[in-house]
Parts: sequence; C-alpha cells; structure tokens
Amino acid sequence: MELTPDPVDGTPLTAEEYEAVRAAVAAGGRGGAGTLNSLFAGWRDVVEDMEDVEEGYGPCAPQFDDDLSCRDALGRAWPLLPPRVRAIRRPELDELDGRFRAATVPWPDRPEEGPRWWHRRIPLVLEAEAGLPRPGGWPLGWEILPFPKPDGVRVVEWGRP
Repeated sequence: MELTPDPVDGTPLTAEEYEAVRAAVAAGGRGGAGTLNSLFAGWRDVVEDMEDVEEGYGPCAPQFDDDLSCRDALGRAWPLLPPRVRAIRRPELDELDGRFRAATVPWPDRPEEGPRWWHRRIPLVLEAEAGLPRPGGWPLGWEILPFPKPDGVRVVEWGRP
C-alpha cells in the first residue's frame, strides 16, 4: 500500500500509522484520490500548471477552483494525519505551497492566510484566445471574479496567425 515514503530515520511506518493515513485521506474526501501520494501528486500538477509562464494557465476561473480540490482534500486530511506523517511530509507541502504562492497573486483586499488561502489567489499568467473580448482585462471565464484584473496578472494569447 503506497501512502508515504519511509521516514528519514529509516523506521517504517507502523500498520496503525498506515491505517490512520488511509482514514485521513478518505475523510479528506476527493473521490478517487485513494492515497496521500495521489493528493500530493495532484497538488504538484496544479502548481506546475501555474508555473508555466510561456503558455499561461488556460482554464477559466471555475475550473481553477475545481483544480484546487486536491489542495482542499489535503487541507481536510492534514490535521487527521499521524504527527509523524505530518512531520515527514511537511517539507514537501511547504515547498509546493511556496511554489504556488510564487506563481500566483493574492486577491486584492483579502487576507492572504487562513483556511483555504489557496482559493484567494490568481495565476500570474493566464491564457486567452486571440481576438476574443476581455471584459475588465480578464480572459473570458475570469471576468466573474469580483474585482478588476490585478496589474500583476499577465494575459498571453494563443491562436494568432
């Protein structure tokens, strides 16, 4: 059962710890996530999508919100994980969260910390089809946000002849 890497000290996780990880991930509730590793892999994929400054993040705001569900599941499961597992995985989570913060900007006039802070951020680079309208400077699908496009958000176009 693949749930976590062996701890740095070489002491394998106990059966009870593995079961607690399984229960925490199930309680985190992300459909077919199945393992803690798959939640981390999903979060890593989202972060890598945000870091693509050449193409930008292509999906719309509702899809972005949906993409963040892997981080939601991690957030729900995290306090339920055994302390030793949290200690083992904390550096990885901190690194991914830091990369996500670096590839996004905060919502204007909203707290940058607190529960589900990742939902109050916007990719630095958004993709837009050339020639389509941009209400308020946003690519289509992002104009639903309740504020003007921040200056720090860049839009890259695709589909230009």
